Amino acid sequence: MLEKLGVKERIVAVATDLFHKQGYGSTGINQIIEEAKVAKASLYYHFKTKEDLCVAYLEKRHIDWCNAHNQFIVDKEDKVLATFDLLVQDNEVNNYRGCSFINLVSEIPTEQSQILRQIQKHKKYLLLFFQQQLIDFEEDLAFTVYSLFENAIVESQIFKSQESVHRLKKTVAQLLSTLSPK
Repeated sequence: MLEKLGVKERIVAVATDLFHKQGYGSTGINQIIEEAKVAKASLYYHFKTKEDLCVAYLEKRHIDWCNAHNQFIVDKEDKVLATFDLLVQDNEVNNYRGCSFINLVSEIPTEQSQILRQIQKHKKYLLLFFQQQLIDFEEDLAFTVYSLFENAIVESQIFKSQESVHRLKKTVAQLLSTLSPK
């Protein structure tokens, strides 16, 4: 499948796979070049730095996650709770690898602000999703649900268990059932 991609797309595809599985810091440029079967000059033609490549990776992860999320929730009655169900599915598929964006935060130096901006963009998108879904409720509710969802991601990754996802989904369901819209 990689052979059918252009050079830039192949580099991003390989980097996406490696950064997601191994982490940013544990993945070297030479490994990406080797697995993408490209010349070093080709990589640096498209990406001046490893940071630039990481930004492209995060842009791809964001688009892929948004597409998967939208596709998963499209026919669900309760899209907020369905988002927790997507996390269960993602944990099973990716063996509790967690959130690529959260995983990267601890790996990047503070001066790599382009990467941090991409991470923040993704998290703001997720918060905005909850705000839109819960628009009829007090504004703080969306932030609370967003925070519980983020906690479910981290807890399930740490303990390699769906228990926290199910418990926090139940907490959100109870919270929503007890509150009245504005």
